[in-house]
Amino acid sequence: MNEEVITVKPKAAIILGYSGLIPFIAFSLSMSLDSYRASIWRDALLTYGSVILSFVGALHWAFAMLAKDLPPLTQKQRYAWSVVPALVGWFALLIPPFIAGTLLAVFFILHYDQDRRLSKHMSLPAWYLPLRLQLTVVATLAVLIGGLSAP
Repeated sequence: MNEEVITVKPKAAIILGYSGLIPFIAFSLSMSLDSYRASIWRDALLTYGSVILSFVGALHWAFAMLAKDLPPLTQKQRYAWSVVPALVGWFALLIPPFIAGTLLAVFFILHYDQDRRLSKHMSLPAWYLPLRLQLTVVATLAVLIGGLSAP
C-alpha cells in the first residue's frame, strides 16, 4: 500500500525544509555565543519550535482531508492528532524552559512516529519520511539544547 507517489524530491520542499532549520541552528548557536542575551535566544528558539510543531501537526489535517482511501477511524485519528501539536506548542510557551524544551522534543519525535503510522494507511511521497526524519532530528536536538540550557 505504500507505493511511491513522487519519486523525485521536489526542489522547493528540500529548500524550504532545510531553510526551516536555520532558526533552530542560529538560535542554538546564539545561545552559546551570546551569553548576555542567552535567555532571549532560548525563548526565540522554543517559540519557533512551538510554531513548527504546530505546522507539522497541521499536515495531518490535510492528509485526513485529501486521502481518499483512509478508513474512517484512521481519518478521525488524523484529524484528532493534527490539533495535538498546536496545543502542546502553545502549552510549551507557558511553562519553564527546561520542561518546554523537553516537551517539544518528545512531541517532535511522537509526531514523526505518527507520520510513520500514517504511511501504513496511505501513500506518501518516497522522499517525505526521510526528509521528515532529518528535519525532526535537528529540531529535536535544538529544542533540547534550548531547554537544557535554561538558567
